[in-house]
Amino acid sequence: MPKSQHDPKTNNEKQQTGSSRRRGDVLENAILSAAWEELQETGYSKLTMEAVAIRAQTNKTAVYRRWPNKAKLVVAAMIKHMPKPSLDAPDTGSLREDVLSLLDRIIKPMQLIGAETIHGLMVDLHGDELHAKMTLSPRAEDPLSIAMTNILKSAEKRGEVILEGLPERVITLPVDLVRYELLTTHTPLTDEAILEIVDTIYLPLVWKASKQG
Repeated sequence: MPKSQHDPKTNNEKQQTGSSRRRGDVLENAILSAAWEELQETGYSKLTMEAVAIRAQTNKTAVYRRWPNKAKLVVAAMIKHMPKPSLDAPDTGSLREDVLSLLDRIIKPMQLIGAETIHGLMVDLHGDELHAKMTLSPRAEDPLSIAMTNILKSAEKRGEVILEGLPERVITLPVDLVRYELLTTHTPLTDEAILEIVDTIYLPLVWKASKQG
């Protein structure tokens, strides 16, 4: 009997059959892209593993096999799709502008994902995973602490500060305050808050400690 011209499978069934053949990185990238798109469109609180699976044209089992919960999936999607800030020390010719530039690089990705996502991740992960990613390696190995040290070395060459005797905690204070604010408030700092950290807290402290040194 000749095969019917009409394939008995619906388009959706064909799609699921085709998608089920994807393996490894191809499938993982599709899921991460779907998760990132869902996050942008619906927000963290409304994002579901089922919706991600549908968008990725796969099934929930394939998603859960790789990421056991929504929070870990969203973190993986953020790592893959968020812009990676440069942690090299800026060199604008001004201590103030260098510090503002570095902090802006840290804060802009956080502002991009928004307070709802940060709060949701902190609650669902109990802060553990984000805390581990943000803190607290020894200052000598921490890229942000190294960047702050290099910023001050450049400022010293320009005659803005004297590094000798400047306490390590003072050197790294801006990035430490950014971390503290994020981990305790679960919200990204505003541009106004960054200006306050630099102009009201950091620069007066650095100049005072530098003179005393």
